[in-house]
Amino acid sequence: MKVFTALLFLLPIAAQSQYLRPEYCADIRKHDQTLPSGVYTIYPTATLILQVYCDMETDNGGWTVFQRRMDGSVNFYRGWDHYKTGFGFADGEYWLGLENLFHLTLRKKYELRVDMQDWDGGWASAQYSSFSVDPESYGYTLHVNGFIDGGAGDSLEYHNGQKFTTFDRDQDAASHYNCAARHRSAFWFQACQKSNPNGLYLWGHDDSASRTGVLWSHWKGHDYSLKFISMRIRPVSSAV
Repeated sequence: MKVFTALLFLLPIAAQSQYLRPEYCADIRKHDQTLPSGVYTIYPTATLILQVYCDMETDNGGWTVFQRRMDGSVNFYRGWDHYKTGFGFADGEYWLGLENLFHLTLRKKYELRVDMQDWDGGWASAQYSSFSVDPESYGYTLHVNGFIDGGAGDSLEYHNGQKFTTFDRDQDAASHYNCAARHRSAFWFQACQKSNPNGLYLWGHDDSASRTGVLWSHWKGHDYSLKFISMRIRPVSSAV
């Protein structure tokens, strides 16, 4: 973890407080643009303290990563309580937690970026100018719009306005089955999905288990599980 002490004696008290208790990764980036990507501590509210991975390099940096798949080391087929509070490790595969996402996106307008890699080394991204999550009483409903193509295509618009579904809490729009149980995942399913970032970590094409892998259908189709995917957010006004 990084400790920020340099030059603090030169800062006014109000600035020192913000510097020592950054609300988000972009806050850290603003104070020192030389800091590398890595695990940092942020303070989204007076009582909420989070360890997150901050991407300080992509598109001017300052991104707070809330979801990442990279090696299959963490089981993402989990129930509601796990997805609510978060799981995994900030320096590896992890999910930050729906309750944390709600608090992060409550007071500021956030943008979303999704970066992904296939098994041949190819990269693509999808970006959205607006991203937020409703409170639990509204099912942690997803709000996302303003698509900007980075080669991946828009596989998330289909999920806009949907509540979050896990195998033990069915809130999707499918009438005869639970999408999370059907696709071994958890997400803002409709009936069911065009993207499945939290699916099973498989190796590339797998026709025997359609739509259960780590998917972004507009880029690689429904039967291709990605090697890497990361979902990250940043306050719209915080790009350096």
